[in-house]
Amino acid sequence: MSTTPNGGTSYPRTPRTTPTRYKDRASWEREAIHAILDATYLCHLGFVADGAPVVLPTIHARVGDRLYVHGSTGSRPLRGAKGEQGLPVCVTVTLVDALVLTRSAFNHSLNFRSVVAHGTAHQVTDPEELTVALDALVDQVVPGRSAEVRPANAKELAATAVIRLELDEVSAKTRADLAHDDPEDLALPHWAGVVPVTTGYGTPVPDASTAVPLPANLASLATLTAAPDA
Repeated sequence: MSTTPNGGTSYPRTPRTTPTRYKDRASWEREAIHAILDATYLCHLGFVADGAPVVLPTIHARVGDRLYVHGSTGSRPLRGAKGEQGLPVCVTVTLVDALVLTRSAFNHSLNFRSVVAHGTAHQVTDPEELTVALDALVDQVVPGRSAEVRPANAKELAATAVIRLELDEVSAKTRADLAHDDPEDLALPHWAGVVPVTTGYGTPVPDASTAVPLPANLASLATLTAAPDA
C-alpha cells in the first residue's frame, strides 16, 4: 500500500483534525478518507474573504494525496489562491447514509460519513497538471466521461480554474449505529428506528440533437446508489 507524506498508512493527527466530541468516530486512515472523498463529487469550500467566512459548494476530485477543487477564474477563492502564499481553506465532504429516529427529539441523529481537510490551496497553473485535474473532475462526476467529450479549448481553459489542496491535514468522521433511546423513554408509544438514505440516478434523457447511442457508463448510472445498507 502506498503511504502518506508522513510515511504511514494514516494521516497525522493535528489539533484541527482531532474532534472534541465523539472522538471514537474519527479516523485518520488513508484508505477510509480516500473512500469517502471518492464516493461523491460535491464538496464545500470554506475560506475567509474580506474578514468574513465564506462557504461555497463546488465539485472535487482526488488524485493520490491531492484534492482538486473546481472554480472560475473570476471567483474569490481562485483569485486568492493565485499567489505563492496560497489561500487557507477548509474543504468538507459529507454523505448521509440514514436517518436515525428515536422516541425523543433530543436523541435523533444521522448515520453519515464525512471528511474535513485543512490546508493552503494553490491554483493549478502547470498545463499538464491542469489537464490531469480537469479530466479527474469530469470523471469524478461520470467515470470515463473525459474520454468521450471534446477537451476544453484555449478560451474555455482561460475561464476555468482549479485549486490544489495537499491532503496533509485531514480526518474522517462517521456514524453507523442504531437508534438509542434513554431507558425511561423505551415504553413511549412512538416509532423508533433507522431509515436508510440512498442517492440514485434516473433514466438519462438525451438532448434532441443527440444522434449517438447512450454510452455504457451512463446507462450503468441508474443501477448505482451512493449509500451502503444502514
